[in-house]
Amino acid sequence: MAVPKRKVSKARRDKRRSSVWKLEAPNLVACPKCGAYHLPHRVCKKCGTYNGKTVLQVEEA
Repeated sequence: MAVPKRKVSKARRDKRRSSVWKLEAPNLVACPKCGAYHLPHRVCKKCGTYNGKTVLQVEEA
């Protein structure tokens, strides 16, 4: 049975794991109505539309 002869140091262990656990930034999509970027499958904060329908009433400043 294969057993490690020596303890793997924390530095060596963490170097091996460094590229595995990187998080990806969320992708942004452009709103088809106003062109503002927002997260997919969520209401656009600029115009208040989702899936081509007005869901929120947005006050213009």
